[in-house]
Amino acid sequence: MTILLTVLAMIAFAANSLLARSALDGGAIDAVAYTAIRLCSGAAALLLLISWQRGRSIFRAPPGNWPSAVALFAYALAFSLAYLRLGAAVGALVLFASVQGTMIFWGIIRRTRPTLRELAGLVIAFAAFLYLVLPGLNAPDAIGSVLMVVSGIAWGIYSLRGRGSASPLGDTAGNFLRAALICIPLALLPTFGAGVTARGVYLAAASGVVASGLGYAIWYRALPGLTPTQAAVVQLTVPVIAAAGATVFLSEVLSARLVLASICILSGVALAITSRRPG
Repeated sequence: MTILLTVLAMIAFAANSLLARSALDGGAIDAVAYTAIRLCSGAAALLLLISWQRGRSIFRAPPGNWPSAVALFAYALAFSLAYLRLGAAVGALVLFASVQGTMIFWGIIRRTRPTLRELAGLVIAFAAFLYLVLPGLNAPDAIGSVLMVVSGIAWGIYSLRGRGSASPLGDTAGNFLRAALICIPLALLPTFGAGVTARGVYLAAASGVVASGLGYAIWYRALPGLTPTQAAVVQLTVPVIAAAGATVFLSEVLSARLVLASICILSGVALAITSRRPG
């Protein structure tokens, strides 16, 4: 059961990239509205889920905290803005590398001395990342890449803050609710909702309810059956799944540069993760 749940969770996480790119690249919705609908629908789905699971009122304030909600909001907004400029495959890779890089870097700071394997993995991953984003014929958009790095760092901070949570699903619901409240001032922007179509709303809601809300619920069910290292390494599959989905559903062409960089980045991150010492 753990394997099945893990596979479903990874597919859901990869689907976030496919849904965002499909909605934003086609102009079905603007990035700000997409972010707001994703967070609001995700919050609603998670609140209903924990209410059903625990028999509690949906109006009872869930756990969570505002600093984590701000990190979640920053991740979601930068994510949407980045997918105005990046393909789903490269976006998922940059996001994943940034998330894991943030968490590994934090672990190194806490331990003060990284292992040789960890350093080697980071050097390989960073060199491959530079190779991917340096100017060239097949280099991804620079602004989009920076935005996705910001998104990944924000998600890394959010993940670090959530470590050791006694109620990860409840905290996620509470943080989604708070992040949704942060979206309220966005409705005052003159460009908010400009050109929104029914298709864009459906895709944003699918990202919030299915790929985010349901995806996290499944992931937290799978986590007890995984070691911390297994949980980190299995997430290496997310960019791969996103790339496969991008070629099938979005007709994206994977360049040799992206494929080579992906192999090196994911290998380097895997080397760093598996060399972590407890603590």
